[in-house]
Amino acid sequence: MFPDDVKRIALSPQRGFGLPMALFVITVLAVIVTVMGSMQTTSGQSSVLHIQGERAFYAAESGTEAALNVLLPPDGSPGRACATSPFFTATFTAPGLRGCSVSVSCVQMTIGSENLFTLTSQGSCGTGLDQASRTLEVRAR
Repeated sequence: MFPDDVKRIALSPQRGFGLPMALFVITVLAVIVTVMGSMQTTSGQSSVLHIQGERAFYAAESGTEAALNVLLPPDGSPGRACATSPFFTATFTAPGLRGCSVSVSCVQMTIGSENLFTLTSQGSCGTGLDQASRTLEVRAR
């Protein structure tokens, strides 16, 4: 009978320790899962904005190239006057730039006998929180 009493006294302080430890582990795992989910959402939003930014840059670049073609036509004919405001605008329908728009302004400067043109192109894609805008400036003579 004596060995049973010793066994009971030695084990009694450890009773109930498993339940608090299990609750602690479950709580820590729940916090980790929540943080990882939040990081995944933030990463997805960041990717969308990066893609929209690239699309806006390409829209601005395409607008600049089209405006240069209007300003200085390749066939040598007289181009559009730089004073027109806005000088060039477009809304793209081609895949890749669908939903993007561009607005180009033109400023003419004469230095000596040379005419210099500064084209400022503002490309934008998306709407609301997913909207991105890029500005590109080009000089031509």
